[in-house]
Amino acid sequence: MKTRKLGANGPEIGAIGYGAMSFSDMYGPTNEKASHAILNACRDLGVTHLDTANVYGMGKSEKAIGSFLKANPSAREEFVIATKATITRDADGNRVFDNSAEHLEAELDKSLQRLGLDCVDLFYAHRRDPRLTPEETAANLGRLVEKGKTKAIGLSEVAPTTLRRAMQTFPIAAVQSEYSLSTRFPDLGLVQTCAELGVAMVAFSPVGRSLLTDNPIPRERIASLPFLAGNPRFMEPNLSENLRITDGFRKLAAEMETSAAGLANAWLLTRGPHVIPIPGTRSVDHFRECIAGAELDLTDADLERIEEVLPVGWSHGDRYSVEQWIGPERYC
Repeated sequence: MKTRKLGANGPEIGAIGYGAMSFSDMYGPTNEKASHAILNACRDLGVTHLDTANVYGMGKSEKAIGSFLKANPSAREEFVIATKATITRDADGNRVFDNSAEHLEAELDKSLQRLGLDCVDLFYAHRRDPRLTPEETAANLGRLVEKGKTKAIGLSEVAPTTLRRAMQTFPIAAVQSEYSLSTRFPDLGLVQTCAELGVAMVAFSPVGRSLLTDNPIPRERIASLPFLAGNPRFMEPNLSENLRITDGFRKLAAEMETSAAGLANAWLLTRGPHVIPIPGTRSVDHFRECIAGAELDLTDADLERIEEVLPVGWSHGDRYSVEQWIGPERYC
């Protein structure tokens, strides 16, 4: 596995990481055995960066990683582990964001307990808390580095301006954002700002929540997955159009003798040496398809062919519904 740095002063990690939301039931039921199989595949394939969060299955994802590390103590030295906090509920059950020093530390302490660790490698503020300035959030995160509970800090789903302001208070190692051939808004400032400031750009949902794979999630399963069932790109008539268009991408991948998922991840790796895709899946076979992208060296001609079948703006429907858009910063 080729490597990339997790931030200007961060560790070398595999060029493609693993997004452990799939260790929850977000995209269908899973269990500890299946999650451990993915983690064993990570070790076999040279995937060293694991990305999780306190809200993934309300701790289920972190517990799966923690039980694996307990059973395989030497794996801790192989993995660079990131987790997140911010998203919570108020007294009335409403989804809110809390980046106060007290909340971030309390949630990180719980995450460390579930993971069985004294310190994580990277801790993100999962969303921007509108009550706090970027400088205040960075300061609250930075205190956790000073306390030895995380080695570095990051931000998720923020605007380039938020990153610049936060960096003035404490070094930001990574920014996480949805980024793929179907969601390209980070190209309008965030990818460039991260490169300028020496910040890793961690790309989640790099295969478009299955649209950029050889086997998109079947229609009959979408209805049972609340997030996708309410997502504009997976609702009709958008879904049919998106499947029709991405058929051309699947055909192109086959002509290039790779999988669609591998090609989608390989495309992301061309966007800059600081871009790190983190595909998530419950299937070891599909994970291997994603990771194959790290071995592809795309030429200018290859990139032109990809642009022909998936030009900028090809997706039908917004990437989020009105409710799902609450939290991520829009900046273009």
